[in-house]
Amino acid sequence: MKKICLLRLSAIGDVCHAVAMVARIQQHWPQIELTWIIGKIEYQLVGDMPGIRFVVFDKSLGRQAYQKLAEDLKGETFDSLLVMQVALRANLAAAKIKAKQKIGFDWQRSKELHWLFTNKRITAQKHAHVLDGFMAFADALQVPPVTQPVWPIPVANEDQDWAEQQADRLGEFVIMSPAASKAERNWLPERYAQAAEYLVSKGKKVILCGGPGKLDQQTSQAILTHTDCFAANLVGQTSLKQLYALIGKAQLVIAPDTGPTHMATAAGTPVIGLYAHSNPRRTGPYLDQQRIVSVYDQVIEQQKGKPWTQLPWGARAKGEDLMAQISLEAVIDKIDQWLAKG
Repeated sequence: MKKICLLRLSAIGDVCHAVAMVARIQQHWPQIELTWIIGKIEYQLVGDMPGIRFVVFDKSLGRQAYQKLAEDLKGETFDSLLVMQVALRANLAAAKIKAKQKIGFDWQRSKELHWLFTNKRITAQKHAHVLDGFMAFADALQVPPVTQPVWPIPVANEDQDWAEQQADRLGEFVIMSPAASKAERNWLPERYAQAAEYLVSKGKKVILCGGPGKLDQQTSQAILTHTDCFAANLVGQTSLKQLYALIGKAQLVIAPDTGPTHMATAAGTPVIGLYAHSNPRRTGPYLDQQRIVSVYDQVIEQQKGKPWTQLPWGARAKGEDLMAQISLEAVIDKIDQWLAKG
């Protein structure tokens, strides 16, 4: 096997998981030719990883995005295509890529006609984290296992220098990245504010971070109406690389089910994740399951009448107010546990 193509377009957290799988391939097969088909925004975070040719799929181009992908890969045939996304958009993109074998998810996870666009499947897994599901693609290629995943995401000198300047100015600081992609996954603004005030009372600086989107801005402004304790508000003020570098300098990240949660794992920074809609055993911070604050088990059993162990893996709870069931006390308890460990 000489040429492998990886198809994972989005989102930030899933791309971080995919990085660990790619690193495994590169560790054992350093001479392999790797091509990664990736989304435009996600490329900004990982597009400078060495030893990989990135092909950007810009979904905003509509049908032209598929035509451009076909042109970018014209005349190429890969030994293997790893179709690591079941969304119809990704499946249609897979149809434009020539490969001797196209490996997709197992039958249980093969949604949106995913099975039509692949001719080989990974081994089914029970109660697997998304990252472990991605590692099954390396298993399918017979890449030797690794004892611990790694995330070799480069940071340019200018981004590292910027993060170090912020760290020098702030001292010991905690990042709150409060906005997920959907409002229903966000914790209450007043409780974020109270948790921040508690951290400040323990001698920590706290800063707000997030993307430039409308929901990120609204969420941060709602929090700021309840307190003036934040040392900085950097929501929408950083590039993805700057945010990643800054997360690497932080002592702790507090966030809901959102990309910076997994960026923190990749950067080696502890994270307290807040979950209600999705099972954190599947989508939570990979190395910080013990720090998760979750009400998922309770709400999914209330809604489905069965515990999560008896439901299809990945079953989601629905409701706009589920995150309100995460108490301030539960989050402070996790903060205290983190502080006790120094």
